[in-house]
Amino acid sequence: MSQHRASHPGHGHQHGHGHHDSTHLDWSEMASLLERQAEIASPAYTEAAAWLGTLAPVQGVRRILDVGSGPGVVTALLAEAFPAAEAVAVDGAPELLTRARARAEARGLGARVSTLHAELPEGIAALGRADLIWAGNSLHHMGDQSAALAEFAGILNPGGLVVLVEGGLPRRHLPQNIGIGRPGLEARLDAAHTEWFGEMRAELPGSKDEPDDWRALLAGAGLTPAGTRTFLVDVPAPVSPTVRELVLAHYERLRDGLAARLDADDKETLDRLLDPADALSLHHRTDLFHLTAHTVHTARKG
Repeated sequence: MSQHRASHPGHGHQHGHGHHDSTHLDWSEMASLLERQAEIASPAYTEAAAWLGTLAPVQGVRRILDVGSGPGVVTALLAEAFPAAEAVAVDGAPELLTRARARAEARGLGARVSTLHAELPEGIAALGRADLIWAGNSLHHMGDQSAALAEFAGILNPGGLVVLVEGGLPRRHLPQNIGIGRPGLEARLDAAHTEWFGEMRAELPGSKDEPDDWRALLAGAGLTPAGTRTFLVDVPAPVSPTVRELVLAHYERLRDGLAARLDADDKETLDRLLDPADALSLHHRTDLFHLTAHTVHTARKG
């Protein structure tokens, strides 16, 4: 399972959710998309990693697990923030771990970044001890989140931190009135996604229906909540070609994954937004932006 699973239907479903069906995934395309998503959010993740350095002794953190690492963008950022640590990218997709290794080598981190192929949550106990466990939008792909957090607590060294990236704000790319269809398209897409997300969670093995009270879940695992902060990703218009490509890929996946949940007008709007021949499409719009927020929850052992 990879942290990329979080965003929305269509990420290879990101596959029986948490279970890769590599026969239907173009991994080179997927890995590239995931890398670009994480790179655009890198300033926020770098800020989050620096904050973690105020909660844990930077030189005392010797082993980091990035659980659901995807292509390892955050793994490398954590390795840079904690220079005494070995950082381990943990994922269920070997193709993405290959990208994580290449990224670490390119950033001069090859000696301190390693990869570990593991299916989660089954493989948590075999991950070894850690001083910091980062789970970026990966916990919600585990049916019994409380049980998974208890297992994280079990492999955490005394004084160590569990870090969950969960919640925040949905991404926004367009103004309320886009000149096509009814205003408020993104809010209706959010509602359809929320419905889909609930069904995805219900179908996970061992699924338990629990409120998303992350502090309470962390405390229930025997950990002491150590603070929560939210980090903004703000790319105003006009956007770069890379961000435009990312927005196009996001909307293509929404159309493919949520079509059955949308009314005819909104489906027609999505088709126009994705049509390169349409002057009001995502290909040509000057009002496109990328705005989202990632909430980071922390808890300490002991």
